[in-house]
Parts: sequence; C-alpha cells; structure tokens
Amino acid sequence: MSNFKENWLKPFFFLVKNPVSLTGAGLTTASAFTLIGFWLVDVLGHSGSSNPYLGIIFFIFLPALFILGLILIPIGIWLRRRSLAAAGQLPKVYPQVDLGDPVFRRAFDTVILATFINFVIVGVASYRGVAYMDTPQFCGQSCHIVMQPEWGAYQNSAHSHVACTDCHVGTGAKSYVRAKVNGTRQLIEVTFHTYPHPVESPVVNLRPAREICEGCHTPAKFIGEKLLVKTSFADDEKNSLTRTLVLLHLGGRDSLSHLTGIHGVHLGHIEYIAADSKRQTIPWVSRQNPDGSKTEFVTSDVTGPVKGDLRVMDCIDCHNRAAHTFQTPEDALNRSMAEGSPSPSLPFVHKQGLELIKASYGSQAEAESKITAGVENFYRTQYPAIYGSQHDSIVAAERSLVMIYIQNVFPDMKVTWGTHPNNVGHMAYPGCFRCHDGSHNSKSGATITNDCAACHNLLAVDEASPKLITDLGIQ
Repeated sequence: MSNFKENWLKPFFFLVKNPVSLTGAGLTTASAFTLIGFWLVDVLGHSGSSNPYLGIIFFIFLPALFILGLILIPIGIWLRRRSLAAAGQLPKVYPQVDLGDPVFRRAFDTVILATFINFVIVGVASYRGVAYMDTPQFCGQSCHIVMQPEWGAYQNSAHSHVACTDCHVGTGAKSYVRAKVNGTRQLIEVTFHTYPHPVESPVVNLRPAREICEGCHTPAKFIGEKLLVKTSFADDEKNSLTRTLVLLHLGGRDSLSHLTGIHGVHLGHIEYIAADSKRQTIPWVSRQNPDGSKTEFVTSDVTGPVKGDLRVMDCIDCHNRAAHTFQTPEDALNRSMAEGSPSPSLPFVHKQGLELIKASYGSQAEAESKITAGVENFYRTQYPAIYGSQHDSIVAAERSLVMIYIQNVFPDMKVTWGTHPNNVGHMAYPGCFRCHDGSHNSKSGATITNDCAACHNLLAVDEASPKLITDLGIQ
C-alpha cells in the first residue's frame, strides 16, 4: 500500500491539477450524467422520439465525448509532468497523501467508485452505440439526403420489417469489420459531399443470396404455380379498367428432385458475365448440365472473348430490388387507383395523373405544388360540376399523386423514373430478356429459349371482365 501511495497516488493527485485533465474530468462527468439520465428515461419507456439525430447524440456523440474526457485526463497529467520536468520543477517528493484523513479517504473512495462506474458506462455505451448503428433508422435517416430514396423504397417494401444489417452486414466479426470499413468510407464521402448521385446499384459487395435471402426463403422448395392478377386503367374519360391474368411457373425442386419452373431452371447452376455495371447487358451465359458438363451461350453480336466479372446467378439477379423497389409511373398509378385513390370515377384522372407525375420537377416540393395545382386546375376548368360535387375525391387524388411521386422520384439524388431497373419480369425493363432474347446461342446450335410459355401462361390479356376472375371469386 505504501508503494502504491508513493508511486501512483501522490503523483496522480499532484499532476492531475491541470486545465487539460480537469477539462477531461468535466467532459466525462457531464457526459456520464446525461447518458445515465437518458438511459433511465429510455428504460422507463418515456424516450418519446425515434428521431435518428437524437440517437446519434445519445448513442454515438455523447459516448465519444465521455471517452474523450477519459483520454484527456492522462494526457493532461503527461503534459504537466513533461512541462515541469523541462523547467526543472518536478518535485522529487510529492505532497503527502494521507489515507487516514476522512475527507481525503472519501475522495479516494469516490475516485475508485467513479472508475468502476466509468468502465460500466463505456461498456454499455459501446454496446448501445453499436446496436443503434445497426438499426434501420440510423442506416436510412442519419444521412438523410443520401439515403432518402433507398429509405423511402424500403419503408414501402415487403421487407420493411427486416433490418438493413440482416442483408448488408450479416453475422460474424469478418462481416462486421468489412461493413464498418465500408461505412467509414461512406462517412467520408458524406462529409465532403463526394457521394454518388444516385447511390450506385447493384451493391457490388453484397453477400450471396444463400447468406441473405435463403435465411427466410427456400427457393429450392417446390412452389408450383402462382396466379398474378394485374389491374390497369386506360387513358380514356372513363378510366376503363382491364385485367391481365398470368399463371407463373415458379416451380422449384419437386418430390422427385426434378428442377422445374423459373426457380428450378435457374437454381445455382447458371453463371454469366455482364457488360455493364448495372448488369443489364449480358453477352455470355454458362449453364451446368445434369452430367456436370457446361454449355456456353454467347450473343450473336460478340466477336471476341467476353471480358468482365464472372458471377453465379442467384436470387438477387432477378429480385434485384427486393427491399428497395422503385415503381414505374404506370404501375404505381394503376396500383393506387385499384386501391381507390385517385378515384376511377374522376374523368381522365389516369391520363392527367400520369402526365403530372411523369413531368420534370426541380424538387419534391416543386412537384407537390405543381401536381396539386395541375389536378385542381384541370377539374375546375374542364369539369366544373364534378369539381363541385367530388371535390373531396379530387383532393384525395392530389395527395395520392404527390405520394406516388415522392416515393419514387428524388431530384436531389438524381433518382427519377427508370433510374433503378427492376429485373423481375420484362415489361418495363429488359429483365428476363437479358438472357431470354433468342440471340444467346451455343456452339452446338442450342439457344436460350424466349418462349413465353417456359415461364408463364397468359390466361387473359387486358380484358374488362375475365371469366376466370368470376369463376375464382376474385374481387
């Protein structure tokens, strides 16, 4: 105890009396009390806000300030010791520390207790800081402008209940370190405004689908057929409604282990090379046959060796916008009208609505103003009777059209209609036709089929009242 007092306590209490150390102690104390107070409020269920910037303050900034204060204390001691030594004023014998003094003893006990509490605070703060950085709110809202398009699409997707880190980070130390290194690079880009406009896709370093999608989905399971009903509205005055019924052959691996349908045919034995970063042009495809041999298919316009990254096809190559889907203006408006707003009872609402949401605007605020004014002016001037009798429906239509626009178009990030292609299907983007175009041929003369029936059957196409709808009792 005597050596401890002579070698540590006396120098510590003498040298700690400097501005740097005292500032560090003040920062640590203030941060600690603030953090503890916030945690108590949070535990009691009265945090009251999911604002991501509060999370940054309480889970990242304040813990960092707390640790900075702890670091400043020994730095101040070292600086004062060096300064006194340089001036020849470093005492050979430090002032007496009397542990028997009740006042000093209480102060010493307080320091020991505070040190223990500091370790607890650092541990809890580190854990909660890491946990907060794994929340969707942090990923999507902290860098508000940068991630606004992806955050908006994510909230409206079928995967809105899945945490971003489940797909983009994964489990294990290797995944965590890789994600944080990548995150640091992105933070630098955000700080210096050098981030890409728009955010690039696909994500090059995204983990394979077997580590992401197949944690919840089982593509090898035989699914069979799926009926898809698509509702469309025409550009005539009555917004004439038609429906298309498609029977998708999803397939999979059946009870006899046969690979059939869309999933089965593409299940883990297709490789390809894309000629562009968005993987929309695919000149070379390789298929592994049941006997282990491979068949290569090359487009007719290729004259030399195909260069590029070789990729094993998985779920993401078709379902490339599974959690961040940006709709086409036609699909978005048809779906919204099928749900009742804009109301199909409003004449020409499909035609006018489509023109308004497809127009070019400088910002979402400008779009909201001009879309609202456009709908208002059209019905006030062209259909004054309807403007008076169905004004509530007109207002609802304005809101729906604005919502469609702001969920899909982000001028600040240069995201507009069609910026991010969706590879499911082939109506708006190449999608399936990237390979199934009839021009991918092998040396033996085989061709990747472009027969529609290989993937689906059209049961009805743009019919006003398909009989099958009535027979199945679909509303």
